[in-house]
Amino acid sequence: MSLRTNEAHLVSMAVYGTISQPSLRYPGYTLDNNGVGKVWPGMSGIVYNARVGDPAFGWAADHVEPGASLGNSDPAHDMALHYLTCIGNRAVVTSGLAKGAEGIVTGEHARMLVDFAPDAHDLLCVGDTVQIIAHGRGLALEDFPQIELKKVSPKLLNAIPIEVADGGRKIRVPVTMELPPRIMGSGAELNSEYVDQDLMSGDRALMAEMGIDKMRLGDLVVIPDADHRYGRGFRKGAAAIALCIHGDSVMTGHGPGILTLMTAAEPVIEWVIDPKANIANYLNIREAV
Repeated sequence: MSLRTNEAHLVSMAVYGTISQPSLRYPGYTLDNNGVGKVWPGMSGIVYNARVGDPAFGWAADHVEPGASLGNSDPAHDMALHYLTCIGNRAVVTSGLAKGAEGIVTGEHARMLVDFAPDAHDLLCVGDTVQIIAHGRGLALEDFPQIELKKVSPKLLNAIPIEVADGGRKIRVPVTMELPPRIMGSGAELNSEYVDQDLMSGDRALMAEMGIDKMRLGDLVVIPDADHRYGRGFRKGAAAIALCIHGDSVMTGHGPGILTLMTAAEPVIEWVIDPKANIANYLNIREAV
């Protein structure tokens, strides 16, 4: 039994952003878990040496965002960029040295994150405009109305090897690991349609014990007993499938960022552990990871 969706009824439309300049708030220091001030690079701009498929931990950086980060200076336009864009959408550079180059949306943080091939990436400049073909808002599983899809393009949904299980009563999704609800931190207060939730990764021994320190950018993960339909809360039997979109942080409660992709309050989502469950593989972004 294959998944039936309403893809044929979705609207595909253009939104755009510009490649953002990194910024720091004076005096630039961020306190780590031991109260020591750090000044590290991280959010926004163009990151040349971190892509989906690379480690989420270990960088001398704070909230590192792989690829190019896009924003829009008009608040209403920026909201449209955030709410309409979905993971897996196609992006096209419309100005600058890399004009015409195509990329793919890999995450949403304070900015939209787009991966480009290395030859195009090297030509990108801060301030270049990028148009995204937004497609996926409103996507639904026709046989599983209990499951809410968030930020998922049809391209990504069709690329993930999701199985229909338990006689058609559940779906089974590949993930690299489980994340206990108790280690989820900043972002619990946010709308799950917008931006991510961070891990509380300050306990390095616990991260190593649970294997979470092996997480990669672009990994699919599951949070059992997490209901992300209208926010992010605990509900026994619920589940949320999510995507690792940015790297670790020195800040307490701000580890790698986890973007909700699908969730249900009822026990209709199962999962199977697969170390290859990464969008770098599913979307053919780079060599297999």
